[in-house]
Amino acid sequence: MANNNAPNQYVQRDQRFNRPHRTGNVNREKNNTDFNRGLNAGSENSLPMQPSEDQIKSVMAQDAPMQQQQRPSPTAAGAPVPPPRQRALPIGQNEVRKGMEILRKYKKGKQNLEDKITRNEKWWKMRHWDLMETEYTADDPKPASGWLFNVIISKHADYMDSFPASDILPREEGDVEEAQRLSSIIPVVMRQNDYKKVYSQEAWYKLKHGTGVFGVFWDNQKINGLGDVAIKSMDLLSIFWEPGVTDIQDSENLFTVELVANAKLEQQYPQCRDNLSSTQDTLIKKYMYDESIDTTGKSAVIDWYYHKVINGKRTLQYIKFVDDIVLYATENDTQVPTEIKLQPVLDQAGRPVLDQMGQPVMTQVEVSVGKSMAERGLYDHGKYPFVFDPLFPEAGMPVGFGFVDVCKNAQASIDVYNNAFEKNVQFVASPRYLTRNDGGINEEEFSNPNQLLVHTDGNLGEDSLAPINTPTFINSNYIEILNHKITEMKETAGNRDATTGGTQAGVTAASAIAAIQESAGKTSRDQISTTYETHKEVVYLVIELIRQFYNAPRQFRIVGQGGKQEFTSYSNEGLQPQYQGEDFGVDMGYRVPVFDIEVKAEKESAYTQLSQNELALQFYNQGFFNPQYSDQALACIDMMDFQGKGSVIEKIQSNGTMYQRMLQMEQQMLQMAEMIDLMGKERGKEYHMAEQMADNVNAELDMQGAPRGSARMPETSLGESEITASARERANNATTPR
Repeated sequence: MANNNAPNQYVQRDQRFNRPHRTGNVNREKNNTDFNRGLNAGSENSLPMQPSEDQIKSVMAQDAPMQQQQRPSPTAAGAPVPPPRQRALPIGQNEVRKGMEILRKYKKGKQNLEDKITRNEKWWKMRHWDLMETEYTADDPKPASGWLFNVIISKHADYMDSFPASDILPREEGDVEEAQRLSSIIPVVMRQNDYKKVYSQEAWYKLKHGTGVFGVFWDNQKINGLGDVAIKSMDLLSIFWEPGVTDIQDSENLFTVELVANAKLEQQYPQCRDNLSSTQDTLIKKYMYDESIDTTGKSAVIDWYYHKVINGKRTLQYIKFVDDIVLYATENDTQVPTEIKLQPVLDQAGRPVLDQMGQPVMTQVEVSVGKSMAERGLYDHGKYPFVFDPLFPEAGMPVGFGFVDVCKNAQASIDVYNNAFEKNVQFVASPRYLTRNDGGINEEEFSNPNQLLVHTDGNLGEDSLAPINTPTFINSNYIEILNHKITEMKETAGNRDATTGGTQAGVTAASAIAAIQESAGKTSRDQISTTYETHKEVVYLVIELIRQFYNAPRQFRIVGQGGKQEFTSYSNEGLQPQYQGEDFGVDMGYRVPVFDIEVKAEKESAYTQLSQNELALQFYNQGFFNPQYSDQALACIDMMDFQGKGSVIEKIQSNGTMYQRMLQMEQQMLQMAEMIDLMGKERGKEYHMAEQMADNVNAELDMQGAPRGSARMPETSLGESEITASARERANNATTPR
């Protein structure tokens, strides 16, 4: 299969690694100026120097007798023997058809999940009366309140307020510098993938349907064909796995399905032309859209991932197909990557050939630089490029259930009660009457509110027309039941009034409000902490893709020390296996740099920035940055926890060290001044340099500030006390995982 048909998740080799081997004999006695001219004229993408036409004819003449001996003799009938049959590729139509059978079995195993997801989307859009409507309620008002909607958007706000930021930590001392570089590079790679948008989409999906899925791929179309990491939020309706597994990596196979226009497929893959089926496949279950979405003229393109053990290592193999047409398969890609290198030309005795200057003559030779995709697999990490993030886990499944599943029964009860209340209001606001069949009233005129005169036949009696008496109000017990249902949903979802900024009656103290919000946010912290673990796995896959594909240096704009903008070049050189040398004559082999990932919230609220600034002012006013109090300040800060603690400790230590050096220098200068004064006395002169210097030092010490604790911390710029500010900060961080 040609490499130009490789999927986006597969990186194509650089074309300079796929150059054909040169054929023919090299005339080593030829003047070496041709070699030098070829090396100087070509760039790194240049082909090796091609032989001349005379050399080609000479080589063909030498090979002709050998070819004549190897050519098979004609048959008795005089017809030549047909050419030998080409070896069949490992992945063909039969393998694809078997994979299609497995895919349909997997789809049958997740049918209930797909039905639940499509129904949950109706509840999210408040179109759930379409699922609850009966023949008796067809003409009812059918109000849809937004209590369930409010639960989800409130939880989503907690997720976005705790947007994760990752810090790469080394496991060995030799990887400290590489970990620091990765900590600067990874956020840039994330931003280039609009990771905040991807994270938001995953959070919406997780809250609604119970499980969000990240996809981490290598897209060889990015950066003008250089390729880069691609992170996407996946739809569970388009992913299929082995039923019964709890970890997606334990699934024997994994499929993703995407509808692609036939015209696009025929343009990108010539083998699809006039071979695509016109029948509509039902592999992907459709959402119940409000609009009509046409899928005619599209085909289901299937990405098939599976594990295969090769040479004792589990590899990730990949097949891309549509219908029974193989678009690409890693097992079919047996071509070994090669690279052009310079090697010395050897004579018949194996000695290097020297030029006129006594330097060895070099020639370009194509050598293999790795394994083929069939042996290596799609990605070196060997994992499925998907990370599942369940909200409320279910036993025996890699997915969970979400807030729609938890709260839809309470939401249904609330809407049923509201429907009954609205019907009651309609009955009260629109009175009805009882009339006798022989009452003589023109019913059409009577029911028309714009009719001023209503005609009757004969005399009207008291029993000719009577109003239907209906209750003019709803019993308070029913209102109480409705409120109980609303409270039930809030308590079940952990979406109490305190989490949305409301307070209970009678609670006015800032510390009490902060305590209530702290308690109300614990469920959100627990749910977000699982997403942080998922984020760690995403970052791990990103690092592994960088380790595999960042062969060429890339330029990044990063935030350096002190927030200064810096530009740096980065490649995977520091992530490759490193030779450890020998220890007591024993080869220690190679070591692969491994890192730990620490995730924390990337708070961006205005109040967080304000509180951080106020904390810095408080440190300043309390004398923490006074060099003579560095030891006491470090002891105090060691018991504290705040963002940027490490940089503050480093600055205080630097100030203390500088202060100690300054004291030592002043002591030395005082000693020198005393020596000068002593020498002056011997000569009969009075300098008093030591006394003057001592007075200056003491004056400077007096000017450096009052004793610690004498300065008062002013009120914050918000005009509130420290207690209120501290309570507000704790409330703001109530949803941040710890």
